[in-house]
Amino acid sequence: MDTPPLSGSGSDSEDSVVTDRELQDAFSRGLLKPGLNVVLEGPKKAVNNVNGLKQCLDEFKRDLDWVERLDVTLGPVPEISEPQPTPQQNKDQKKAVNPEDDFQREMSFYRQAQAAVLAVLPRLHQLHIPTKRPTDYFAEMAKTDQHMQKIRQKLQAKQAAMEKSEKAKQLRALRKYGKKVQTQVLQKRQQEKSHMMNAIKKYQKGFSDKLDFLEGDEKPVAQATKATKATKAGAKGQNMKKGPSAKRRYKNQKFGFGGKKKGTKWNTRESYDDVSSFRAKVAHGKGLKRPGKKGANKRPGKRTREKMKSRTR
Repeated sequence: MDTPPLSGSGSDSEDSVVTDRELQDAFSRGLLKPGLNVVLEGPKKAVNNVNGLKQCLDEFKRDLDWVERLDVTLGPVPEISEPQPTPQQNKDQKKAVNPEDDFQREMSFYRQAQAAVLAVLPRLHQLHIPTKRPTDYFAEMAKTDQHMQKIRQKLQAKQAAMEKSEKAKQLRALRKYGKKVQTQVLQKRQQEKSHMMNAIKKYQKGFSDKLDFLEGDEKPVAQATKATKATKAGAKGQNMKKGPSAKRRYKNQKFGFGGKKKGTKWNTRESYDDVSSFRAKVAHGKGLKRPGKKGANKRPGKRTREKMKSRTR
């Protein structure tokens, strides 16, 4: 059974718990004083017992060859610009290293290891001991073949998923590109159609006497450019001939050649009395009827018209 903690030297030691065995030992040595107190000794002092350490070293030291031990004690390698240091300089350099400076401390370790390698490699070569791994070196895997097979299957599945995702991305990109190309083709067709209609209107109105727009080999933009150039050249030629332009001729043909236009369609005494062109049957709706079935001129349905449009395209 444990006893409550005891304090020594007038200070509370709540972290220490004294057992019955310890109390009996303290009582047998005469350390217990009146009261529930144990007199504790002062803190132990660290002693650098060199002789004891050497004795322990001699106890477990074995007489082995250097090849079995591979131990070497050297100072740090000197700098390139410095001469070969003496043992006394090595001791002074060791003392000069500041242990609180991380970079300086690690650099001293690196230089000391470098010096050991430079000293040991020639010695190993003299003893005909290889220092490099052979090219045909074989090491047994730490993992089993089953475990590596599982890892290989996971990597293959991951690669297949990545290839599938990449293929899906390419298909989406191609689909978008196809839609874009289709839109461009439709726009090009609409543009060609508009250029064709404009060229036809110009030809009908007499602005141009070229029929190049009927040739489908040239592009509509080139056709329009050629039509514009031809129109300008025709207009210049007409101006040079000092005659009315095509536009003026078309309007003259449509609206007349100037002069009085109001009342030109009024009846006169002569036109009123002239009844030679009068036909009673035509006037009263008794003319000859055109042969044909009833409803022959009926407009086709919507689907039929769409089919006709698609055929024309």
